[in-house]
Amino acid sequence: MQIISQILFIASLGIAAYFINRRIVLIKKTIQLGHAEDRTDRPAERLQIMLLTAFGQKKMFNRPLVGLMHFIIYAGFLIINIEVLEIILDGIFGTHRLFAPFLGGFYTFLINFFEILALGVLTVCVIFLLRRNVLKVQRFQESRHREMKTWPRTDANIILTIEILLMWAFLSMNATDTLLQARGVGHYAEAITGSFVVSQWLQPIFESWSDTALIAYERFAWWFHILGIMGFALYVTYSKHLHIFLAFPNTYFSNLKTKGQMANMPAVTKEVKIMLGIEQPDAAPAEVGRFGAKDVKDLSWKNLMDAYSCTECGRCTAACPANITGKKLSPRKIMMDTRDRLEDIQKGWIKNGNDYDDGKTLLGDYILEEEILACTTCNACVQECPVNISPLDIILELRRYKVMEESSAPGSWNAMFSNMENNMAPWKFSPSDRFNWADGVK
Repeated sequence: MQIISQILFIASLGIAAYFINRRIVLIKKTIQLGHAEDRTDRPAERLQIMLLTAFGQKKMFNRPLVGLMHFIIYAGFLIINIEVLEIILDGIFGTHRLFAPFLGGFYTFLINFFEILALGVLTVCVIFLLRRNVLKVQRFQESRHREMKTWPRTDANIILTIEILLMWAFLSMNATDTLLQARGVGHYAEAITGSFVVSQWLQPIFESWSDTALIAYERFAWWFHILGIMGFALYVTYSKHLHIFLAFPNTYFSNLKTKGQMANMPAVTKEVKIMLGIEQPDAAPAEVGRFGAKDVKDLSWKNLMDAYSCTECGRCTAACPANITGKKLSPRKIMMDTRDRLEDIQKGWIKNGNDYDDGKTLLGDYILEEEILACTTCNACVQECPVNISPLDIILELRRYKVMEESSAPGSWNAMFSNMENNMAPWKFSPSDRFNWADGVK
């Protein structure tokens, strides 16, 4: 029976690893659709940003209470999963609490620490479920934000529920295990750890159970916990919770330029320099390519990584002045639409091969012109994002395409462009008259 259990466990581990790896390869391939962009300069500064923002959750603590609760879940996820190593080794070798004899009293200390974290994670997940579904925090509601339709709302609830069940399985597994130890049942008596700090309070629930029932539940909780973690690891690759992993590279490759600095297009800059005589034209001019972006292939790989790193927390949208005043623009929706476009491309690849083209584009089929025209480029969304995503970069590239490729801009914009070209200012008067207003104050 033990051999069968080991074979089933190894098979489960192998299947999970296969599907997770396949998904990772597909996401990497999708991100690489974006054009090249160098984000390797100033590595020490990048490492510091990653440690503070991703690992240290710096921006989350702009709202201290929510930041603390999120940190509990985050720390619990990272630290409790250290215990998964023992479970995996137990499953492969058919042992039980493999590390207990080697670590002695320190093993009990570790499990106690894990249990305290597990209780914290369970409690915070319940609070977050209540905030979303009972208190109805505004930035998560479909009635106010159309991007928060059925799936995004359901996705968050599924993740929180899974985490609650996994933490319960961990605690109840320990409770039944320690009861079986105390009763001296089979191999459970070979690793005497004593009761643990949290699970001991669950023991009264199981004390009246028979040995057979306790063994059955302990095995069920053990299998549910480890298979649940495997399933969770695969599920997050389809979920907004992919940010658990991508937050680290995404913050490392943050934009280090001054906030609000817009990147000029090299081709346009070169043309201006040639016109001013600063630079000579190339003997064989290179193909300029597309101005701005119409689809995801016109964006950079970092823009696409941003889309997969989005937590859908809505802090960007809550800070957006255009959204606050009732306009359709939602920076969160920009990122979610970009990811939806990438996911649709993936589905096409899987179904029809790598050359599949569905005829759709990010601009028009996913993101509307009205949305990108509403942006004031204030950078509030960039400032608020807890993982340093820049919806503004995507908005600017889409807007560049509308203006420079399609010559489609509001009349007021065209008038401003004309004034900038002729008068070197947005206003329609000669530069020589620029200080005429001062005559009235002499």
